[in-house]
Amino acid sequence: MTTMGLQELKQRRDIIDKIDWDMTPEKAVDMYLEWGAGWTRGNDFVRSGEDESYYFVIYDWESPPQVTLLRRDSKEVEELAKIPVDKELFFKSIEEGGKKAGVGVYNPTKELKKWLSKVLSGPPVE
Repeated sequence: MTTMGLQELKQRRDIIDKIDWDMTPEKAVDMYLEWGAGWTRGNDFVRSGEDESYYFVIYDWESPPQVTLLRRDSKEVEELAKIPVDKELFFKSIEEGGKKAGVGVYNPTKELKKWLSKVLSGPPVE
């Protein structure tokens, strides 16, 4: 699949409806790549090879500032869409995530997720 932009993604209700607004990059790695390592997750774990998650991340090296929608399962991760975002919201997400040397992948802030939900005309994010 070719990486979509905002307008293309807005036409894909089938994908928008699957976005997990609570998923974080760390949680996704724990669930899909470190099976059994996340004893703290309770009932939140991969049950089969068919499970998948759709969620947004920020790569701190990208310019212009943007968020990336990922689809992850236990076999692979796929970049589905890249959406330009306000520079201030982009850097707030990195700051809130605590700049981690050598990591560079961050979870969008609640404020940025609310903005994304609104521009995608999805359900409100709490």
